[in-house]
Amino acid sequence: MTKNKENDQPSPKVLEIATLGGGCFWCLDPIFDELTGVEDVEVGYAGGAVADPSYEDVCSGTTGHAEVVQITFDPDRLSFGAILEVFFSVHDPTTLNRQGADVGSQYRSAIFYHNEEQRQAAEDVIRQIDSNGAWNSLIVTEVTPFSMFYLAEAYHQNYFRNNPNQGYCQAVINPKVAKFQKHFADQLKSS
Repeated sequence: MTKNKENDQPSPKVLEIATLGGGCFWCLDPIFDELTGVEDVEVGYAGGAVADPSYEDVCSGTTGHAEVVQITFDPDRLSFGAILEVFFSVHDPTTLNRQGADVGSQYRSAIFYHNEEQRQAAEDVIRQIDSNGAWNSLIVTEVTPFSMFYLAEAYHQNYFRNNPNQGYCQAVINPKVAKFQKHFADQLKSS
């Protein structure tokens, strides 16, 4: 921890925010919540034209919002690039407005960048993944400036943790989390 030279007090930790859409936010929430350096994860809506939309509004596909996770992280412990590495490994960034059975623009792959460094990092990572041929198709992830985040309803927060036996959690989320835990074992928070 650095010291503030004027009064020899510890300087406050500077945190950053990443806002990502990669299909159903229930799937991304538990993954990023386990990553070392992540301070908080909230699920909500971004990228639309309607103020304070409800889940039903967003699901209608008429508001322009994507389901997103907003990740508060410590850049001294976890880089934005490392977050993107996880992001591109846990969803299919090559399908337009779709993740598995979830179809519609609210499920689009999106990076809502908060500053120029995040924009550049996102474009660099996409270019690198496309040139490496990691996916059979080119990435269609939207890279757009962040404008507003609307927190989703309380029952959506920590959905997987609060509903581990629910059918969608067992069939869809649990396998994604298990794959993530195996692939990124060295980057997980200690229990």
